[in-house]
Amino acid sequence: MTGTTAHLTAGGHGPGADGAGRGDGPGDPAGRRTAGGMAPLRGLPWLVWRQHRLVLGVLLAGSAAAAVWGAVLRGRMAGFIDAHQIAGCSLISLVPRCEGTQEAVGAFRAAYHPSLQLAELGLMLLPALIGVFLGAPLIARELEAGTHQLVLTQSVGPLRWLAAKLALPALVVLTATSGLSAVFAWLWRVGGDEVSGSYWYSTLGFHSLGPIPVAYALLGLAAGTLAGLLLRRTVASMALTLAAMIVLQSAFTLLRPHLMPSTTLSFGRDAAVQAPDDSWVLGEGYTTRSGARLTAEDMGCRPDGDHGGCLREHEVTGRFLDQHPVGHHWPLAWIEAGLVLALAVALTALAFRVMRRRHG
Repeated sequence: MTGTTAHLTAGGHGPGADGAGRGDGPGDPAGRRTAGGMAPLRGLPWLVWRQHRLVLGVLLAGSAAAAVWGAVLRGRMAGFIDAHQIAGCSLISLVPRCEGTQEAVGAFRAAYHPSLQLAELGLMLLPALIGVFLGAPLIARELEAGTHQLVLTQSVGPLRWLAAKLALPALVVLTATSGLSAVFAWLWRVGGDEVSGSYWYSTLGFHSLGPIPVAYALLGLAAGTLAGLLLRRTVASMALTLAAMIVLQSAFTLLRPHLMPSTTLSFGRDAAVQAPDDSWVLGEGYTTRSGARLTAEDMGCRPDGDHGGCLREHEVTGRFLDQHPVGHHWPLAWIEAGLVLALAVALTALAFRVMRRRHG
């Protein structure tokens, strides 16, 4: 994001040094050349790149650097897991082959859990950062400075201008976040879930895997663009975008367990309740003879009192545990990503509606 100001001539090209709307020479009408004489961008896309090349370049370069770091981390994690044979083992595991691996798993978590959590945190925060530093200034800076008038008074219509302003950043965001998500999933397959203690259903873990970071990144871009159109002030738009992304991500986190039906495990009244290592436990309690589902708090049973008598008093016949098994991960992820993308499309459509009403 730079202070570069440029506008288009009636033919859709950038101005040259002679002010005639030409480039540096014949065959370069948009005002720039490459070493081979090929012009990769023309007209409005070139203008958008010139104006926002700093942020877009940082996003692409940072994504490439993060991908290299993830590949190195994966190699180290895989070497440790293979050397100690702890794949799929947790600190307290029901898997027979994991017996006696507690010390090795603890050492692995001490060495690699902070790095894995840092990667998760980065992917969770990235959509908000994209919205704040790319989406919000995308239009707000032009409206605040009045430079949008230089474009809109030419042959470029307001809707075409907005489409061009969004298209290139959206393509860069889609490319960068898709690559980062793929690298993290590759890393996760080695050291995620049980062995690292960073489970797929945790807030950080879920926001880092599959289509989720990609969908939220596009939502951040759409939310920032709309905020800029509505407020016309860069700093105010950045603040509103940040607040909106915090609210939206928090709301979807609360909604997530209910996106698809959970499964229920049943146990005897006096049996120990145990869920699989990789399942997302939502709640547990007791079932009564009438079929009611009660928690210990509902019944008022205290472990230090006559617990058995309390269970008999409430006619408890068994225990239950509600959970999302690991097989629910990808369906939950795609459902949430679909909802987030639908919201991003709705915000984008609203932005075009605002542009049409305000600028014709």
